[in-house]
Amino acid sequence: MGLSAAQIAEGLDFIATRNPAIGAAVARVGHPEPRIRPTGYRTLLRTIVGQQVSVSAAASVWNKLEALLGEDLPAHDLLAADFDSLRACGLSRQKQGYARSLCELVTAGELDLDRLPADDEEAIAQLTRIKGIGRWSAEIYLLFAEGRPDIWPAGDLAVQVGLGKLLGLPERPDEKTTRALAEDWRPHRGAAAIFTWHCYNNPAL
Repeated sequence: MGLSAAQIAEGLDFIATRNPAIGAAVARVGHPEPRIRPTGYRTLLRTIVGQQVSVSAAASVWNKLEALLGEDLPAHDLLAADFDSLRACGLSRQKQGYARSLCELVTAGELDLDRLPADDEEAIAQLTRIKGIGRWSAEIYLLFAEGRPDIWPAGDLAVQVGLGKLLGLPERPDEKTTRALAEDWRPHRGAAAIFTWHCYNNPAL
């Protein structure tokens, strides 16, 4: 489960004591809604399916995969499916490679999504063994599905833009600067990330 509303509020209250600009922004726009996804293989598979396509296109592919393999989309069944069947669902050759990488790691027991390392960087390293899952996708999974409180996806464009707005910066900070600016907000940077998305296109700021 992702961070709860109470955890987000607690995190933002903590950060506001270190940066009054954040507290002032929370007072203006309120707390963000939780962002929660289920843990497990299906969420990562859905991430792969949704890469570089529209939400509606991803939903169409997902529905076809469920029709082909069943609602649970068992990893061993996906591995057994032939190229043309998956292609007919809308999975390109590249995405089939990514999906098979995930399924192979899961079915071989090399990736146990119920027992990822407690250390965030070690967990990210485990997840990025999957072809097609980069650092950003791993961070989003750990934040939205596992609810890890200190995940800070500093490479995310919206996080950078939102942080720049919140802190009144003259230009969007790069990844290195974004990481450095939030260092004092440990161990609640996940709440800050969710808040930057909340503020990204908010006209009140």
